[in-house]
Order: sequence, then structure tokens, then C-alpha cells
Amino acid sequence: MKFSEQDQLPVITLVGPPNSGKTTLFNCLSGKNFKTVNYPGSTVEYTTSKIHSKYGIDALLLDSPGIISLNPNSPDEEVSINSLFNHPDYGSPNLVITTVDSSQLSRHLLLAEQLLESGFKVIVVVTMIDLLAKRGFRVDDTILSKELGCDVISVDSRHGIGINNLIDIIKIRLAENGSTISLEPKPNISFKKKEELLNLFKTIEAIEQKVIFPINNFSREQLESANKKLKILNPTLKYGSNRPDENTLKIDKFLLHRTWGLFFFFIIMTFIFMSVFWFAEPFMSLIDELFGFLGLLTTNLLGDTWYGHLIADGIISGMGAVLVFLPQILILFLILGLLEDTGYLARGAMLIDKPLSKIGLNGKSFVPMLSGFACAIPAMLAARTIPNKRERLLTIFIIPLMSCSARLPVYVLLIAFLTPPSKAWIAGLALASIYIFSIIGSLVIAGIVNKFRRNLIKTEDTSSFILELPAYRLPRLKNVMRSTYDNARQYIQRAGLIILVLSMGIWFLTFFPNHTPHINKTGLSQEQILQLEKAERLSNSYASTLGKFIQPVMRPLGMDWRIGVSLISTFAAREVFVSSLALMFKVTDEEHLQSSILSAMKNAKNEDTGQKLFTTATIIGLIVFFIFALQCLSTVAVSKKETGSWRIPILQVVIFTSLAYFLAFLTVNGLRLLGVQ
Repeated sequence: MKFSEQDQLPVITLVGPPNSGKTTLFNCLSGKNFKTVNYPGSTVEYTTSKIHSKYGIDALLLDSPGIISLNPNSPDEEVSINSLFNHPDYGSPNLVITTVDSSQLSRHLLLAEQLLESGFKVIVVVTMIDLLAKRGFRVDDTILSKELGCDVISVDSRHGIGINNLIDIIKIRLAENGSTISLEPKPNISFKKKEELLNLFKTIEAIEQKVIFPINNFSREQLESANKKLKILNPTLKYGSNRPDENTLKIDKFLLHRTWGLFFFFIIMTFIFMSVFWFAEPFMSLIDELFGFLGLLTTNLLGDTWYGHLIADGIISGMGAVLVFLPQILILFLILGLLEDTGYLARGAMLIDKPLSKIGLNGKSFVPMLSGFACAIPAMLAARTIPNKRERLLTIFIIPLMSCSARLPVYVLLIAFLTPPSKAWIAGLALASIYIFSIIGSLVIAGIVNKFRRNLIKTEDTSSFILELPAYRLPRLKNVMRSTYDNARQYIQRAGLIILVLSMGIWFLTFFPNHTPHINKTGLSQEQILQLEKAERLSNSYASTLGKFIQPVMRPLGMDWRIGVSLISTFAAREVFVSSLALMFKVTDEEHLQSSILSAMKNAKNEDTGQKLFTTATIIGLIVFFIFALQCLSTVAVSKKETGSWRIPILQVVIFTSLAYFLAFLTVNGLRLLGVQ
């Protein structure tokens, strides 16, 4: 067994169902502000920290992934439960603290009972006592402690209520056996039969009736009489402690309505999309301009040298490629955090679950997919909220098919080639059609991949969508901000280095062998000279050689090596296609860049055939190619980090790029057969 350097410290593991206040309690005891999630990969990650020094306990605290019971329903849950009994780094815990939502006792006490039966030393922490108090009820800790045979403490971690009592109990229990657990816990396998499980739930419901009391001086008879006038969702509950919050019921009449619920859902999701897409744009432009300025400053200081270009166009530009997505990530996770804290995110997942289940996904996949229209990188990070491994990997797999904002400049340029400037409505209709087509295409591919998932996504994880709808609450802005910061930090740490290295690789291909261009500088400005130098350098670079090498591949699409070089350049970022075309066709008028590129495209000739290079058929073929192709190395890097291996990102690049080429080939040649040129 492997132990960490802190193996001499007593280990306290926090266990509890999702949304039971477990991580909030962890933050309170540790003084940290972590948010534990089940990350993808072969192992389950635990958040660890020492208990805050102000409490006077020298112990290690582990916040484990949420589980409903000790009977696993998926491989991820099985790993979590096995790690609870015998963690690969810390072994068996000296003490287990299990969180129980006071408004969900009939469900959450199952895990507590199983932990006690398995031989763990358990402290039950009753959470959400403020929500129960709003309904006029409280939990009697003394009676519940006698019924369970363990310590029970009611706690409000958000406001620190009951924490000192919990600390006192922890000190007593750790002192009883020092740092050695007295009983080796064994996995609980006694609840396999349906009858036994039903009997256990009946026992738990009986316990609940004994420990729930009204706060006000009402008699049981008065409460029963009042409850008869209300709609009781579970007739076995006498006193209504599990009854949903009245304000929550009123709000859900609209937000979970069969018709209006979907309307409000799409309004809210549209707001998320617009926020990530539009609100982030000024900040992204500012970051882009900042790194552009730094690159230009470096070039002026170091001159036209290879190391000057390395720092300016390789390192600084690579750092810009990492940080330019940061505003989108911050805005996305800020909004998602607010929606999750209020309780709406679970309801949105429930509303959209049924249609997505037809293609092997569930409701929790919708928000990451929607976010993909802004950027695939934060969308893949948002997929961490999907607990089912197969559905999480399938969601990550299809996210690059969403038409991200980086494709927008490409679509705008290509649509502008096809539509007259005086009829902007045609261009708008064409752009909307592209997005609709990308959605339909992604759903079709998701359905196909789901059929062959055992070969493409190697996991036997079964799908289930069981979701408790929490009561609506005001979000804790401090926790949401901290969670947003943590997600942004993880993006930079996990994907930043890979993106930087890949960006420098693209720079190497487009810069070397560093041919010295001979340009007639008469009558040209400094900026125009620099543009022409870049164009000449790119025309003689390794990327150009590679583009000429793939000329036979481009020929069936009616394109030549120059478009091939532009497509290779898009692996740094899709929007680079526009600037790369400007370089390849030596466009130097930056003030009227789009009109100049369009003019150059209309006059461009295919070097092999002498015919027009850009036609209606080839332009539509390029649009189809961009809809399906994965040309963003940043996305590949994040996909590798989020899936835990290179298997899925390599499959994404190969499958999507091959599919994009095949469909572009059919489009171009099909339109030619129909006489469209």
C-alpha cells in the first residue's frame, strides 16, 4: 500500500450524496474554497487539505466525490467507494463524516446506515437546517444519535453554525484511538435484495418521523390538519418535513411548466450563449491587442532576427493563444456557478434530458454543448459536471462540432463572397442556416457514435439520470467567484503549456527555413512591407512545402496549395484562416482587409488549371469543411487533459477532419454536376 508523506496524520474523509453540503463543510473546516468534482480519467480525484490550524486538530481532511450509497451504479462510483475503504494514498480513514440534508433525511440516511454497517467510525452532520427551519421544522440531534448509534451534529456551514460543536466531537473521537482505526471497515454487501432495501427504507422513514419536530408551539394534531389541506407528494410523510419549499413550488410552476418551462429554459440558455459570445468579446479583443502590441514591441527591440520572431510570434503569440480564451471561461463558469447555486441548473438538465437521451446523452450535456458555440475549450471544461463517464466523454467528443466563435470570421468572409453587399438579410439567413446545420450534424454524429461507443469510447458505463431538485437559494457570491477562479486556473495549468508548445510548433513551420525575401519597397509603408515579408516567408516555409505536398489532396476539391497552407495555419486557431489568406494572396491594405481579400479571391486563378480558384462550389465546400473539421490545437490539448489520454483527441482529429474532407468533396463536385460554378 502506498502512503503519502502525511501518512502519520489521522485521516478524516467527508462522504455524502451530491448537493448535501459536503464540499461547503470541507471549505469551512479547511479554510479553503475548493469545489470537488469527478474529473475524467482512470482515477477519481480527492480534494485534500489539513484542518485549519485555528481548530487545534492536526489531521488530514479528504473531500470525496458524491455518492448516494455504497452500492455503485457506475465505474466512477465503484472507484470512489473502493477508495473510501482503501485509498491508494491514505488507506482506511480514521473517521468518516457523512453529510445528510435535513430536508432529504429519508433518502440521505441510507448512506449513513451503510457506513455504520460497514464498520466505519461515523459522525453524521445534518445540513441544510436553514431550509428546514423555513418550513417550520428542526431535527432532534439527540434522538437521531440514539437511533443511529453514532454522533449527530446539526451544522449550517455557510454561516458557521454548529462547527465548534463538530470540532469538539472530532477531537474526542480521534483521541479515543489515536491515529489507528480500531476496526478495519469492509465493503457493505448486505443490501442486495430488493426486499432488504425496501425494509431499510421503511426503517429510515420511521427514524425520520421520530426525529423531526416543529419549531413553533403547534401540536402534532394541528400540523396534521394543516398538512391535509396541502398536496402531499409522499403520503407516508406525516409532518411534511420533506415537503418542497413553498417558494420553490411557486417558482417551479413556471420554470418546470410543460410549455413555459422550455420557453424560459431557452431564454436563459440564450443569455448564457450571448454572455459568453458577446460580453467576452471586448476583453478578448483587449488581450489580443495587448499581445499584438507586445509582439510588435519585441520585434522592434530585437530586430528582424530568428530569436526576435521566436519571442514575438512564437512565445508571446502562444501566450496570447492561451489567455485570449480566459474571458469566455470566466464568464461561462461565473454564470454556471450562479445558476447551480440558485438550483436552476438541475432543472434545466431535467427539462432537456428526454430529447438528448435519444442520442445517448442526458440533460447535463446541454450546457457544455451550448457553450461550444462560444468556444470548445470552456465547453469541455463545463462537461466536468456530467457524472456519468460515458456521457461525459461522448459530450466532449462532439463539442468540436459546435460552430464556435472562432469560425465566425471565416463564415463571414466566405458568405460575403457569395452574397451581394446590398442584401444583408441573405447573409444573415445563410449564417443561421450554417449554425442549424452544425447542430443537426452534431446530433446525428452523436447518435452514430453512441451506436458504436464500445469501439470509439471504451467504457461500459451505464446511463442513469437521477436528479434531486434542490430548493431555490440565493447564491453565495464568494463561493461562486472562487469556483470561477479555480476553473480558470485549472485551464491555464492543465492546457496552457500544451497550447504554448503547439503554437510554437506552428510558428516553426510557418517561419523556417527563414528565406530572406526580396521586395521592391518603393512607395510602400512600413506595415505593407512587413505584410509582404511575412507573405514571402510563408510562401517559402515548411508549411508551404507541406501545403504543396498535399496539393494532390486539395485538387479534388478544386483548390490549390495556397488554400492548403491557409488550412494548415488554422490549426493554431481557426480565425487565422482569414489572415493567412491575406498573406498568401499578398493583401496589404489592412484598413479595408475584408474587401481587399474578397477582391483578391475573385481574381485568383488555380495554378494547375488556370481557372478561377474561388467559385460558388468551392466556397460552399470550404464552409462545409469548416463546420466539421477540428482545426484548433488548443481544443485538442484541452480534450487530452479532460479525457485523460490521447485516444479521444486523436480520434476527433482523424474522424472529423476525414468527414469534413469527404463532405466537402461531395459538396464541391455535387454542385459542379448540377452546373453550379
